[in-house]
Amino acid sequence: MSKPARRGTAGAGKGFTDEERAAMKERAVMEPDPVSTVLQIAGGHCLPRCLHVVADLGVADALDETPRTAAHLAASVGAEPDALGRVLRLLAAHGVFECQGDSFRHSPASRLLRADHPQSLRVLAQMFGLPINWASWEALKHTVQTGFPAADKVAPGGFWAYFAEHPRDNEIFNAAMTAKAYGQVAGVVAAYDFSGFRLIGDIGGGRGHLLRAVLDTTPDATGVLFDLPHVVREAAGVASERLKLQAGDFFKDALPTCDAYLVMEVIHDWADEEAVAILKGIRRPAPPHAKLLLIEQIVPDDPGPHWTKTLDIHMLALLGGRQRTREEYEALLARAGFSFRRQIDTDAGISILEAALA
Repeated sequence: MSKPARRGTAGAGKGFTDEERAAMKERAVMEPDPVSTVLQIAGGHCLPRCLHVVADLGVADALDETPRTAAHLAASVGAEPDALGRVLRLLAAHGVFECQGDSFRHSPASRLLRADHPQSLRVLAQMFGLPINWASWEALKHTVQTGFPAADKVAPGGFWAYFAEHPRDNEIFNAAMTAKAYGQVAGVVAAYDFSGFRLIGDIGGGRGHLLRAVLDTTPDATGVLFDLPHVVREAAGVASERLKLQAGDFFKDALPTCDAYLVMEVIHDWADEEAVAILKGIRRPAPPHAKLLLIEQIVPDDPGPHWTKTLDIHMLALLGGRQRTREEYEALLARAGFSFRRQIDTDAGISILEAALA
């Protein structure tokens, strides 16, 4: 009588067929070791901090098309060679830079950290590393226990008051929002036909990047940029015969009567009740034919990793806002007197949710 085949894992896989060993390897790739999963997450906070520091130092700008050693890069940016090399090794393991012997070269991701890249994300990386953001993560337990923003705990007056008191950080934040909007605006303008509108309102539109791009492609239209008084003052230079500025608070003041309303990444700043109040404020002056275009990053229904699920916790901790699924936006729109019409994906990481008056 023959001995049964061994099924243990010792002995370099003896007792398994080639097909079984291949299946085991495939499962190992598909099913990460749970210990490794917990360790990588529990200690993983150093990874984004490395990216913040490298962005602050301008390491990507110091690296051209020639591979450079950590010592060469450290001399260029004012860093200690060994420490910088170890930071770059970790980043390279995650696709930001590439290791080539004892030197480093650019990867597609690290090129985005160059200030001269047309889609540069350097200032966005710096923004995520600002003290108000990092301190809010330290206080995240407060948010989870109370539901209130951690930023309110760590900064007197909260997130926006912090920037009013820290001009340099405010400059970084504004530059980051401009950089982020660059690709998104191009995607929105390419994905939607604005030619049927005569007066377009940009509600909470900041410095008017989206509205200006829309008007550039819609020569028969005019626009009105609505935002808080201090924001409108800062945007004074964009005013023209075709683009008017209107200062106000969308929770208190009357909004303009327009054929179309653009609301780009405003609603995600707010919890549901405030979001509905903003939408109702738009609904009141809107004529029957008006269209509402909510432009947001949508949380997908699948359970896997997705940037919007991370961004959702940023909104929770910093502002008490939230990223939403399409169904959640549909519910908000219905509560405010709008009827959802369609979702348009822009291929720029953001979607247009078109709605009409119900």
